[in-house]
Amino acid sequence: MPKTFLIDTSRCTACRGCQIACKEWKGFPAVHTKQTGTHQNPPDLGPYNYKLVRFQEYKMKTRVEWLFFPEQCRHCLEPGCKAGADAILEGAIIRDPTTGAIIFTELTKKLTEQQAKDVQAMCPYNIPRWDKKEGKLTKCDMCIDRLQAGMVPACVKTCCTGCMNFGERDAMLKLAQERLATVKKNHPKAMLLDPEDVSVIYLVTEDRKLYYEFAEARTPAPMPGMTRQELLAKAAAPLGRLLG
Repeated sequence: MPKTFLIDTSRCTACRGCQIACKEWKGFPAVHTKQTGTHQNPPDLGPYNYKLVRFQEYKMKTRVEWLFFPEQCRHCLEPGCKAGADAILEGAIIRDPTTGAIIFTELTKKLTEQQAKDVQAMCPYNIPRWDKKEGKLTKCDMCIDRLQAGMVPACVKTCCTGCMNFGERDAMLKLAQERLATVKKNHPKAMLLDPEDVSVIYLVTEDRKLYYEFAEARTPAPMPGMTRQELLAKAAAPLGRLLG
């Protein structure tokens, strides 16, 4: 059965345990960071940061509110990145048949940097990153090695607040609806982000646009030689709605 994350941002304290656990499990090196006027660090996702807790600060009514968004690949049910890669080199991006995880294989090393950029442009959430050192595309792989060993993803394992949840899709969809009903009592604007289209469902308490530019699926740019009709046929479901 396909697996699904439920990321309940109403329970996120921005401890960044998930961000660190991801780096530790993958054995990624530290990256250069800088002060940009926010507690968010590093500034963006990268080939050595598959997970990033994004910070936004707003004055709401009479007090300042923090909005936290643990960013990662959404593992779309109909991934635009895979559709784009298939048009160039089939097998570069695959879907794991057991978990539904979208995996970037070593074949992405055969893509030119421009082809990789074309594939990146097909992602509605701006997730894939180009690893210049290795010459390949990278992103979260749902900790596929842990799943195959009967464990949950590292980010879920380390979460101590109940923000990160993981399991069978039906169970996570049910939990999402239950949590949404509860959260709405105190946060009437609460919503689930694209639950019909992704395997990483976010529950947010405010308008999605307040969290991050790509919390909302963007309209992708067609790849060279791809018509609008072909894009609609190949891209993910949320993209079709945006373009329609």
